[in-house]
Amino acid sequence: MQRKASSRREFLRQSGLSVAGAASAALAQDPDESLPQKNVLLILVPDLRPELGCFGSARVRSPHIDRLAKSGMTFLRNYCQQAASGPSRASLLTGLRPDTIRVYDDRAHFRRALPDAVTIPQHFRRHGYVTTAFGSVFGRPALDDRESWSIAPWIPGDPAWRSPAGATLAEERWTRLQSRGWLASAESTAEVSDVGTEPGRSWRISEASGKDLSDCRVAEAAASAIAALKNERFMIAVGFSRPGLPLVAPKPFYDLYPAGGAPQAPDPPLDAPSFALHGSQEIRAFADIPDDGPIPEEKARELIRAYRACVSFVDAQIGTLIDAVESQGLAETTVIAALAVTGSHLGELGLWNKHSNYEAATRAPMVVRAPGQRNAGRKTSALVESVDLFPSLCSLCGLPKPEALDGSSWQPIFDDPKRLWKRAAYSQHPRTIPGVGPGMGYSMRTSRHRYTEWAGLDSPYKTVELYDYKKAPVEWRNIANRPEYVSLVNGLAHMHREGWQGSRPPTELPTSSRA
Repeated sequence: MQRKASSRREFLRQSGLSVAGAASAALAQDPDESLPQKNVLLILVPDLRPELGCFGSARVRSPHIDRLAKSGMTFLRNYCQQAASGPSRASLLTGLRPDTIRVYDDRAHFRRALPDAVTIPQHFRRHGYVTTAFGSVFGRPALDDRESWSIAPWIPGDPAWRSPAGATLAEERWTRLQSRGWLASAESTAEVSDVGTEPGRSWRISEASGKDLSDCRVAEAAASAIAALKNERFMIAVGFSRPGLPLVAPKPFYDLYPAGGAPQAPDPPLDAPSFALHGSQEIRAFADIPDDGPIPEEKARELIRAYRACVSFVDAQIGTLIDAVESQGLAETTVIAALAVTGSHLGELGLWNKHSNYEAATRAPMVVRAPGQRNAGRKTSALVESVDLFPSLCSLCGLPKPEALDGSSWQPIFDDPKRLWKRAAYSQHPRTIPGVGPGMGYSMRTSRHRYTEWAGLDSPYKTVELYDYKKAPVEWRNIANRPEYVSLVNGLAHMHREGWQGSRPPTELPTSSRA
């Protein structure tokens, strides 16, 4: 108890440093040359699709992410471990898979199952870094993790960053979360909201100045923190809200897209189990969306236009952060990692938002720039996963990696983007299976196929999906039950049983298991 009390006092002291103290730190003359480790700026974006210029798409204008890619590495095939906000964030930030941390929804905190788990910022904090956050990093404020931060995180509406009131509020949230058994209350499900967001609308053109929107305020606050901490070793995490729902952006970003596109491949996969899909409940919570059935084409076009406007809007905020790093002379000492928490459906397969095991929901774009990296501006098609971020940042910054992480460092890909890497990426998602009860779908993405096994948690029920992306870029037909694919299904089933441990990079496999 003494250690916990001491930790609490230290957190309040560090977080309560005066704003004047932060300003004076920003005015210091030279960085401390005794600090060899690199800084880290971690940028998380929800519901982001690989429709970006650096991914070869002309559908969305993303000049600032593209600018980062020109001096960094674009990971064309990064996958999240569960296409849901809370589970994906918890998995990404701990380097552990959903089954390890037992987080499958947006209410549970990972410390409920693993009280001693260590997060990325917590690990960096233990190694002398100042760690802090802005916006939606762990998702909703009620699920934030106080152990991760040396300075209390800030979201719009909170007391000033680095203020005693802000530290006290963070402590109160932490105490409340613990008292509830590490479960966020149903009343605290909302993430960061925008000033003046119109209730009931799935999208809106903001009439207010862009600076009044939460993502802009988050970006400006984080940019100020970069200046304030320029002479420290820091890890700053920034979590944006767009292009998550509701889709809100200023008019100039809507003007970039005078007409919305139509959903691509809007029909559900042939021969797929119905429960593998979902009812797009996330978007149906809004009054302008029908409660069931297909979303009308006119509304779908509006949503796609709004989505693209929001991507360009958040891209501009990422530009603010890149500018802050460069204007403070920190480009050569700061790793910048910008990545999606999850992907998102925009009408493909009749689905909207995430919450599936399909490609649009699980593929999570990632761009990383590291000082002194080789092959800057290159792209890699290596299969990587969100759980790989933790060990990778450790490698890039010269820190020891914690034991028992579920991911692998992709730092070697910086030296050779075409090197032999993972055989597959793994995702999962829970479902209620009609006539069976609670179930889980475990999905394995290889370079060409997606193999998914659905199983009942308390029954022997099992069914399989298999898709060939060489034959179609989306999941148009489940071929698992066709006789000509028996050998392929058997081979992938064996690979699936070996699990993610059997698909690690060749250098991490036991000698007897290497090809």
